[in-house]
Amino acid sequence: MCLAIPVRIISVNGTSAEVDANGVKRAADVRFIDNPKAGDYVLLHAGFAIEKIDRDQAAETLALLKDIYYEE
Repeated sequence: MCLAIPVRIISVNGTSAEVDANGVKRAADVRFIDNPKAGDYVLLHAGFAIEKIDRDQAAETLALLKDIYYEE
């Protein structure tokens, strides 16, 4: 099973981007995304942005992941 996490692009420099993963900033490769720009939400898998998603999808997925993580 693969897991991709929603992140927000902060800045783009060529095929690299700085992304925010729920407060954690990291580098990502955005070469698979058409016209990536700051403010876009993408799914990040193994350091690669693999799909653009909208803000609502990102929020819903992050909420589900939070529920799973904190479930006892």
